Amino acid sequence: MFDLDNTLHDASHAIFPAISANMNAYIARVLGDGITPASREAVDAARVGYWKRYGATLLGMIRHHRVDAADFLRETHDIGALHELVRYERGLERLLRRLPGRKILLTNAPTAYSTGVVRHIGLQRQFAHHVSIEDMRVHGQLRPKPSTLMLRRLLRRHGLSARRCILVEDTLVNLKRAKQLGVRTAWVTQYLRYSDPIGKAPLPKMVKRPAYVDVKVKSVLRLPAHLHRLAPDPNTETF
Repeated sequence: MFDLDNTLHDASHAIFPAISANMNAYIARVLGDGITPASREAVDAARVGYWKRYGATLLGMIRHHRVDAADFLRETHDIGALHELVRYERGLERLLRRLPGRKILLTNAPTAYSTGVVRHIGLQRQFAHHVSIEDMRVHGQLRPKPSTLMLRRLLRRHGLSARRCILVEDTLVNLKRAKQLGVRTAWVTQYLRYSDPIGKAPLPKMVKRPAYVDVKVKSVLRLPAHLHRLAPDPNTETF
């Protein structure tokens, strides 16, 4: 299972700043009084607070401000021509084609945006399934990563054993939750810039990989060299 943003391409370069600006404007309008948008301080507090509490700012906006998820995702990801913004490494299509096993794209991004990015990079034929945030519903409620309930149901829906799956991802909390289910984990680090959604908190210096990360790689292109460390553990029980 592959994450998309900051895993398969450098979203921090131009895409995240564009989405962030749209999100700030959207939240400022929602939190405002109908005439004057909310202050930048109020917007930042809401974004970080909801992100910490729910794992995604969108979930807090839905719960506390009755925001329509489809409207939020559409407006915040309206960032213009992707070909002017996307940066990625050459060789990704060849890498995915040669890697063993079924590949699933698992992204908290909306379908229209993630489909556009995947097509631009040329990876659309390499994924057996494309799971975007609109697909991450449990009992009718959005449950994006890092929801273990969503991931558990996703694995069952596709007939997959957790111990035979690998999550390739840049976000540590998503890897940590997946590891709790028995999924093997690969942490991709080269595109990381900040540890919060508003781009203010620098990444903590981490010399050693966390215990819940099986493999730490700078680039997904380096995964083949570490596949032996990502093999299923025969002593690990499935859920």
